[in-house]
Amino acid sequence: MSPAHSVLHAVFGYAQFRGPQEAIIEHVAAGGDALVLMPTGGGKSLCYQVPAIVRQRAGQGVAIVVSPLIALMHDQVGALHEAGVEAAFLNSTLDWQQTLDVERRLARGDITLLYAAPERVVTERFLGLLDDLHARGQLSLFAIDEAHCVSQWGHDFRPEYRQLTVLHQRYAGVPRIALTATADGLTRADIATGLQLQDARQFVSSFDRPNIRYRIEEKKQPLEQLLRFIEREHAGDAGVVYCQSRKRVEELAQGLQDAGVNALPYHAGLPADMRQQHQDRFLREDGVVMVATIAFGMGIDKPDVRFVAHVDMPKNIEGYYQETGRAGRDGLPADAWMVYGLQDVVNQRRMIEGGDAAEEFKAVLRGKLDALLALAEATDCRRVRLLRYFGEESKPCGNCDNCLNPPAVWDGTDAARKLLSTIYRIQQQDAGLTFGLGHLMDVVRGQETDKVRQFGHQQLSTFGLGAPYSEAQLRAVARQLLALGAIGVQRVTTEAGHAFDTLTLTAASRPVLRGEQAVLLREATAQARGKKTRRAGALPVAAADLGPDAQVRFINLKAWRAEVARAHNLPAYVIFHDATLAAIAQQHPQSIAELEGINGMGTKKLEAYGADVLRVVGL
Repeated sequence: MSPAHSVLHAVFGYAQFRGPQEAIIEHVAAGGDALVLMPTGGGKSLCYQVPAIVRQRAGQGVAIVVSPLIALMHDQVGALHEAGVEAAFLNSTLDWQQTLDVERRLARGDITLLYAAPERVVTERFLGLLDDLHARGQLSLFAIDEAHCVSQWGHDFRPEYRQLTVLHQRYAGVPRIALTATADGLTRADIATGLQLQDARQFVSSFDRPNIRYRIEEKKQPLEQLLRFIEREHAGDAGVVYCQSRKRVEELAQGLQDAGVNALPYHAGLPADMRQQHQDRFLREDGVVMVATIAFGMGIDKPDVRFVAHVDMPKNIEGYYQETGRAGRDGLPADAWMVYGLQDVVNQRRMIEGGDAAEEFKAVLRGKLDALLALAEATDCRRVRLLRYFGEESKPCGNCDNCLNPPAVWDGTDAARKLLSTIYRIQQQDAGLTFGLGHLMDVVRGQETDKVRQFGHQQLSTFGLGAPYSEAQLRAVARQLLALGAIGVQRVTTEAGHAFDTLTLTAASRPVLRGEQAVLLREATAQARGKKTRRAGALPVAAADLGPDAQVRFINLKAWRAEVARAHNLPAYVIFHDATLAAIAQQHPQSIAELEGINGMGTKKLEAYGADVLRVVGL
């Protein structure tokens, strides 16, 4: 057995590596640099934890893990302690004495992995600690987690990550591994350049998460739609609901609470102690739904999140993929559900055009948004579209909404030409004035409102030409035109300082107006019937297939695990995952030897908990 396999089995309790883990670990353990792209739930942390332990046992010292979030540091260090690995973190939760204690342990060589945020790593004090270790040959490797944060093209750019080039410049002989779950080709190249990893070996795993079902619906009444989705399909499940604004977070959290859902809000405007309390409850309690902005989620390792919902459209596919990837980390069935509408498209376009970025940067952002809009409007397999964005070809999955219920398609070209013609005529007649989508719809549908009469738009030749179409159909056409870039959004500020969005024609309008480009749209369909409601408090998905006796054992094991987790102040999954408890319940071991082969039961956990587990399954 190789040193890496020995660590995997004895420390972490797994019989074999998954996917490309073995190749990555052997490469880094041997001293090579690596850039790793692996989907959430694919086992990225083992790709640096195992080499760190292997190299420490070979006398090569401590591994430094650059991690952007305190919550992630705490949980990973807690999990390593449970596995019998000496790990520590340096962050703002420690007082001065505790910080000094960690630094002394570091200097003595008593730590195998040390976690720290990028802001701390690049300080002279921290670099001084590393200088001392390096001089003694006791720096084993650098692991840079969430490496997409280094890229200006990524969805979560953090400038301090750019300063991490100091690690290569100052400690050139120490191997480095940079890891992320999400990066297209442009972002990947930027990571390599930004971290000076151009010569590193790249490991790109499949981006496919086959256990996640992707579903996108037209936004109508988001709270009611979200409630229907949760009550029909995920009653009692843990989930995350993403919103764009703090106000929306609080409104939705309150609406869910009023409907009896165990929901909590999370955004940067809440007091820090409340954010921490809500995050701890999400990690430690069953069935909590976190309603949050994107301030929540990166580094959250909770494996049994059964759904991620978006009630507002993200900015790009990387953000969407990263956020939906927090569902189903345990490999069991999960849902990625999103509602989006015309206003989402308008808002995102406006944010791009109204920003202060250079035109080159705006062009990249437009391209990324267009890819997400194409995914949302797609009538073919969502998964094929999603994977193709990351350069991976696949076959229809048979599991997304479009595969399960192929939508009917109608030709909206005529309606699109009428909408664009109306914009053209309004601009000709009233150049410099601002008219939004609502007014445009009134003109096209022949509605003589006060505003229509005020500007004489009932006299336009296109007035009423769209009357045969429903408002929903015309909104779908406008959404598609925005997605195609055939309608632009321009923010206009009046002399009084009021800002308004006005719709404009673009270069992409011309082929549609000339009839050279068809506009095909999905028919609005009734929401698919949900699955049978799961009873709140029902067994987790991991235990759903257990027989009656095994289910009783699972329930007893889960209650025992909760007591241990509370005593250790850790999330329950850090003690054992549901899958490990289910395997124990299924196999009904009668001895320590029979426990030893179960996935997730490493040597330290066997010593610490083996007797208790046998006692519980024997009840």
